[in-house]
Amino acid sequence: MEAILERLQATDWDRVAGMMHEKGYAVLSDIISEPVCDTLINYYPEEQRYRKKVVMERYRFGQGEYKYFDYPLPDLIQQLRTTVYGKLVPIANLWMKALQIDRQFPGKHEELLALCKANNQLNPTVLVLNYSEGGFNTLHQDLYGDVFFPIQIVLFLNEPEEDYTGGEFVLTEQIPRAQSKAIVLQPKRGDMLIFTTNFRPVRGTKGYYRVAMKHGVSEVRSGKRYTMGIIFHDAIS
Repeated sequence: MEAILERLQATDWDRVAGMMHEKGYAVLSDIISEPVCDTLINYYPEEQRYRKKVVMERYRFGQGEYKYFDYPLPDLIQQLRTTVYGKLVPIANLWMKALQIDRQFPGKHEELLALCKANNQLNPTVLVLNYSEGGFNTLHQDLYGDVFFPIQIVLFLNEPEEDYTGGEFVLTEQIPRAQSKAIVLQPKRGDMLIFTTNFRPVRGTKGYYRVAMKHGVSEVRSGKRYTMGIIFHDAIS
């Protein structure tokens, strides 16, 4: 974990902020080592770690499955969630200010969770997603309640073109009064993708306006694809 924290501390967060403001996403390369990726994948069959399993086909979310961790989270995940949140809060608060939304997020993650608790959002939202051949995830937003942090992350746990093919990460951007724009990404094993949960501000001729974004996963053509999603707010259920 110390090596991961060192990589995060060495990251140029001003550059990350610039990418988030410009595009709504940023890819940080080689944040998670291969042994840690393997550890996170090996958590998947350990049912006692999870509060809920979702089979996507049952809800027409796609094809595949994911599991939500229960509290207490493994130390590695807890530290990642807390550390990265602190780096992203300034970006989120600038977005709220730019869009003239009367909300500022607290500087510490436990304060955000206290706000979630006050709104009956008590359940952790960190999850591991597992796709096999034919698997995909429809476009969506991970909101879970009235209180939501506007940025989240995904950790890529195995290697595209080696462990699986296809399975690209897809973002769509809905610009007002225009057609949606698709953004297709294929981060490598150990990479961290930071991206917009719901919307981001874009500067126009009359100031900033809100651009809605959704995310999903294209069809996996072969192999198995594992990722871990870290959402910073908790869920009602």
